[in-house]
Amino acid sequence: MLTIKQWLHCLDEMDAMFPDAQCELVHDNPFELTIATLLSAQCTDVLVNKVTKTLFQKYKTPEDYLAVPLEELEQDIRSIGLFRSKAKNIQKLCQRLLDVYNGEIPADREELVTLPGVGRKTANVVLSVAFNVPAMAVDTHVERITKRLGLCRWKDSVLEVEQTIMRKTPIERWNKAHHQMIFFGRYHCKAQRPGCHTCPLFDDCREGQKRFKKGLVTR
Repeated sequence: MLTIKQWLHCLDEMDAMFPDAQCELVHDNPFELTIATLLSAQCTDVLVNKVTKTLFQKYKTPEDYLAVPLEELEQDIRSIGLFRSKAKNIQKLCQRLLDVYNGEIPADREELVTLPGVGRKTANVVLSVAFNVPAMAVDTHVERITKRLGLCRWKDSVLEVEQTIMRKTPIERWNKAHHQMIFFGRYHCKAQRPGCHTCPLFDDCREGQKRFKKGLVTR
């Protein structure tokens, strides 16, 4: 397992590789970010941005989403996976925002996760990006690279991964590190074709070392 010193070295290298890493979901406010992040479950940010480019022109407020039949909203997001359940959650989320939060996205994790379609990961994204609250959102990229590197155990749950990262990372680095880990996993340490042969983290990476010993990686 990686020591804290090794992990912080890895973060420094990711910082050097992706100094400008940031949320790639296009949005103008916390409400749009919440909707975009909800839509991004099991879907790429690229596709979400393609859909929200027109979606956010048509729907500006929670009231807008509730003013149309569910079937119309479904058609507006049809190209996104699980569009029926996501459309239903969007309308339920908007109704709760109006009923409980005066139409505003709350800046509190416990309140965010009461919104339909909003789990812990989405809540952490909204807290971090929209409100600059230190939070660690664990998506598929973050989970993959922390397990490959050996910061976390293969058997760890998403919550355990989140807790380990937070425990071993200075809180002032959480928000930036979150995006840099995503970029590292999305553009370098990919699921199918990890860039081990050019990776600056190779010496600290248990998966890279394993692949090297098997002859799958040349240096």
